[in-house]
Amino acid sequence: MTPKPDTQHILNEAAAVLELEAEGILAMSRRIDHRFVQMVDLICNSKGRVIIAGIGKSGIIARKIVATLNSTGTRALFLHPVEAMHGDLGMVSPEDVFIALSSSGETDELNILLPRIRSEGCPIIAFTGNGKSTLARHSDFIIDVAVEKEACPLGLAPTSSTTAMLAMGDALAVVLINRKHFKPDDFKRFHPGGALGQRLARNIGDLMLTGEAVPAIRAGASMSAAIEEINRHSLGVILITDASERLVGIITDGDIRRALADQKALATMTVDQIMSTRPHSAQEDIPAYDALNIMERHQITVLPITDDQKRVKGVLHLHDILGKGEFKFNGT
Repeated sequence: MTPKPDTQHILNEAAAVLELEAEGILAMSRRIDHRFVQMVDLICNSKGRVIIAGIGKSGIIARKIVATLNSTGTRALFLHPVEAMHGDLGMVSPEDVFIALSSSGETDELNILLPRIRSEGCPIIAFTGNGKSTLARHSDFIIDVAVEKEACPLGLAPTSSTTAMLAMGDALAVVLINRKHFKPDDFKRFHPGGALGQRLARNIGDLMLTGEAVPAIRAGASMSAAIEEINRHSLGVILITDASERLVGIITDGDIRRALADQKALATMTVDQIMSTRPHSAQEDIPAYDALNIMERHQITVLPITDDQKRVKGVLHLHDILGKGEFKFNGT
């Protein structure tokens, strides 16, 4: 069926954004040069950590690069430039490598930090799209992450530029994986208890609760019945399903507390009046580490597991991923 004109317009706009950001990355790949090699050598020869700093959207990208580096064998740390000027600068040592992220290279909160980083004896690398900027002038190496234009039609929201920074960070992480001969088995060493790495690699279907262990109730049921089920299963949630066992909502302990705070008469209400109608869910064939990322991103501890028709197959609790009682984080 031919999409409606407005639908096609939306699809064209979305495709244009993806194409523009892809073109930015491809153009960046053609400009990459010896300075990238120098950065890799510097990090490989360093006895310290990779410290990455940025403000705003660049700060978010910096955190993601840090997470990728840490999980693939390169010790890394995010440093907030403002917090650095209020004590966190003590985390920086001469053995570290400092990477500053700023598309314009003129981020005041970041640039004011550079002389202090220099005084610590820490080499500075700039991820910037402006080779003549203040950041570029104060850096030992400049990694060019310039893009022709932002995907934002106003040219204001960082879009293509942050995508370029993120891609360059991934390129750095992957090259370091190969240089450091990081192997799948090494993953275990970066998780408490040793076996957590194996557990995270397992599919959700191997870990989730099923059958009678799943707290669920039909749409239209009373809140009194739902609360009884929540108490019986002790997971802090109940899944709401339709007559075909499809997931249509979820109620958490938090939803109930908020309803009580609003002085709602729960005893006379149905689950339909309280439930969240767009619960996050996953399918049972994805790895547990993907489920863990979903939980972290949405700040939830319980994840409904459904099939491609949204029929409930099970439920996954954070403890099911980490192994309740199996992992100690205090070294004992």
